[in-house]
Amino acid sequence: MPLINTPVAPFKATAFHNGKFVEITEQTLKGRWSVFVFYPADFTFVCPTELEDLADRHDQFKALGVDVYGISTDTHFAHKAWHDTSDAIRKVRYPLIGDPTGRISRSFDVLVEDTGLALRGTFVIDPEGRIKTAEVHDDGIGRDAGELLRKVAAAQYVARNPGQVCPAKWKEGEETLTPSLDLVGKI
Repeated sequence: MPLINTPVAPFKATAFHNGKFVEITEQTLKGRWSVFVFYPADFTFVCPTELEDLADRHDQFKALGVDVYGISTDTHFAHKAWHDTSDAIRKVRYPLIGDPTGRISRSFDVLVEDTGLALRGTFVIDPEGRIKTAEVHDDGIGRDAGELLRKVAAAQYVARNPGQVCPAKWKEGEETLTPSLDLVGKI
């Protein structure tokens, strides 16, 4: 079943955030835009580059009213240890959710059952808790927080402007489209 426009499945997990262990549930997401960034494991190679990129752009996500969550099948204890030992992860100011049972990863269809690790999955979630974008790819391919910011801005624009759509490479302030019979074959 496609995940787009479905609600985030109920979950309860512990995250490492700003020096503390905090509980996160699907209810935590309600009322705000959220981004879930699944990654395979702490203490790896591509993962810290992605999480650092998100950390470097965290203020831009906050300016859009977006909460960022990093998620792997490691425990919240491993997240703390990684934070305490890695210069890249020390920059992270958003919650790192532990998913050692794989329940959250499985509900987003990113868990590789044979390894118990998550694929690189990125999901934009609206304030009602519905999944608006989903991108999953091979673990060897790192993501770009700048492109994720663009997708979040497009999702927010479409939510604020029913009947409008954002074309490829659209950026805030650029022209959008209003789908109609008049556009068929003219783009």
